[in-house]
Amino acid sequence: MSNSSEYTPPKVWAWNTGGPAGVGRFASMNRPTAGARHEKELPVGKHPLQLYSLGTPNGQKVTIMLEELLALGHKGAEYDAWLIKINDNDQFGSGFVAANPNSKIPALVDHSGAKPIRVFESGAILVWLAEKFGALLPKDGAARAECLSWLFWQMGSAPYLGGGFGHFYAYAPVKIEYAIDRFTMETKRQLDVLDRRLAETPYLGGDEYTIADIAVWPWYGGLAKGLLYGGGEFLAVHEYKNVVKWADKIGARPAVKRGRIVNRLQGDPAQQLHERHDASDFDLKTQDKVAPKA
Repeated sequence: MSNSSEYTPPKVWAWNTGGPAGVGRFASMNRPTAGARHEKELPVGKHPLQLYSLGTPNGQKVTIMLEELLALGHKGAEYDAWLIKINDNDQFGSGFVAANPNSKIPALVDHSGAKPIRVFESGAILVWLAEKFGALLPKDGAARAECLSWLFWQMGSAPYLGGGFGHFYAYAPVKIEYAIDRFTMETKRQLDVLDRRLAETPYLGGDEYTIADIAVWPWYGGLAKGLLYGGGEFLAVHEYKNVVKWADKIGARPAVKRGRIVNRLQGDPAQQLHERHDASDFDLKTQDKVAPKA
């Protein structure tokens, strides 16, 4: 391992805006305190379901879920997807903090009842929608337990992938060998966990496509297809053949193709739909609807 200067933690940590955490891509948003930083109300569209999000893997989970529900014929799943630009600190506006006190995308507000109901954390939103519409979450005890186990596996594992491997490999202003090595090892172990499971069953929950697949695909499917962090070769993702096969199968679903481009700001402009307010917004022949100016 390459040498680096020794760091001795102080007795009590203090926030230092000029320190290592005060530089880099995400420095402007990182603080050790919560709460709103500015006043900004959230817009409300015409549908009962109002989503405030960004086309990251966590955001894609919810838009894919909503598009899958619509594909199943659940008209009540129509939604407005409003763009939250985290690099502009939109997540710290007063309206968004009221919807999600943790200031992380996505946040959903369900206006279908007498009073609006907020739901935050992507896994909670998936369960809320699955139970609301009676779809994509098994009712049987064993199948339900398996589905929820893989859903929460993803929720617990993603910080190692995104905040760990992704951050230190792709985004950190300084490449730290120990950090990259540590999180690469864990990411590959997680890929092996998935690969072994998918050698047994076509989907993570068993024989049926569920919210477990919807939750895991944007992260690990994206990794397997080289869509995250540019680390596919580094991780030798081709070795996880069952994951790659599963990722291809999920990625070919029309609802997944639609959902993954909603609130997306990166990549091919033809694969970006900054906001979604109607199914017609997916008409790829109308370029200003597919990639409107930010």
